[in-house]
Amino acid sequence: MSTTAAHPIGSAVARAHAMLDEVAEVSAWSMSQAETAQALVEVARLEARWGEVRSRLLEHAETVGVQERNASPSLAVWHSNVTRTTKRESFRQVRLAEGLARHVPVREALGRGDLVGEQASVICTSLDALPDDLAPAVLEQATTALLEFAQVHDAKALRVLGRRILDVVAPEVGEAWEAELLDREEREAEKSSVFRMREDGHGRIRGSFTVPLLVGQVLERALLAFAAPKHQVATRATRATRVTGDYQDEPDEAPVPVRRPTAQRLGAAFVELVERLDPAALPRAGGVNATVVVTMTLESLQDGLAAATLDTGGRVSAATARRLACEAGIVPVVLGGRSEPLDVGRSQRLFTVPQRLALGVRDGGCTAKGCDAPPAMCHAHHEDFWCRDGHTKVERGRLLCPYHHRRIHDPEYETEVGGDNQVTFHRRT
Repeated sequence: MSTTAAHPIGSAVARAHAMLDEVAEVSAWSMSQAETAQALVEVARLEARWGEVRSRLLEHAETVGVQERNASPSLAVWHSNVTRTTKRESFRQVRLAEGLARHVPVREALGRGDLVGEQASVICTSLDALPDDLAPAVLEQATTALLEFAQVHDAKALRVLGRRILDVVAPEVGEAWEAELLDREEREAEKSSVFRMREDGHGRIRGSFTVPLLVGQVLERALLAFAAPKHQVATRATRATRVTGDYQDEPDEAPVPVRRPTAQRLGAAFVELVERLDPAALPRAGGVNATVVVTMTLESLQDGLAAATLDTGGRVSAATARRLACEAGIVPVVLGGRSEPLDVGRSQRLFTVPQRLALGVRDGGCTAKGCDAPPAMCHAHHEDFWCRDGHTKVERGRLLCPYHHRRIHDPEYETEVGGDNQVTFHRRT
């Protein structure tokens, strides 16, 4: 490639191309170990120095408006198109150029090859995050300190050091600034917390979440506990004992845990964490702790093949239902021959809790005609009004959402229960 330009930068680029052409076909086989190591270090310095040149050119390109050459909406988009760089990388390079223009000592260090591009980017970001009213002398000290740290620390470590740099150069303002910074970040993190999940149609649910740092680290610590090899060994031994009935104080030889990628181990740990949630410790919804109810026949519980039904409408295999019947966070509902509830789990929160579960299984949600409110969003209504000495019986109760529960007690309405157990409302005339 040839470049003709009168400007010294253009000429330097042309000479660099010519020099690289000279070694384009040269094999490295004859280089010694020391020469190879030194060459790799110098190539890294050279890349850094060319990165500084590129940053100066990008800064100047904004001034002369090179994006106007093909009507690109921004310099980064133009640069991405003409260099075949991804837009993400082009925007990163433009941001670095802008940061180096604001922090000249960092640009000079990069130009000497004393930094790599990642380090320079982190230092500029750290300096930009400092208070706007910081004294120039303190900003200069912070810049110098970070450049010194860069001689022994990589970009990841520099990011941590950059957040605490005022504690080093100006401790009298660093503590107050960090407190303000953390408070702002925590408030923003709380506002930006999101959780998304969706079924993929193949028996799985996919999702993503964004939570504050502390919450994420608490979750990570819990998952690591479930994913620990000792826990996995103990869990497999316990499950094997449940299946075989062969109870032993100590196994002769502990099973060797299967090594899987970290993401898979954490995924399995997350599944176990959710399955072991204690329903008694969860908030109540519709009078019942926030649990999933699994409905199965007595035959399926014993050894059948018929699938079980979740109160969310989902279906699981009989084997999964039998396993879940042993877990704390799942409430099993076992049906007899006439689909009558025989057992509604082990919850002991007065008699109304198992009755609510039985109503949820039977009614499936609000029984007002045309209403699809789920069981957790419903009230348990007495057909024989409690205020008129009605008894709390499943056969004389029904689920109604709050709106229809108010309507059924409204004297302006009369109701009729159809053969499908659905309630129809009629306004009195």
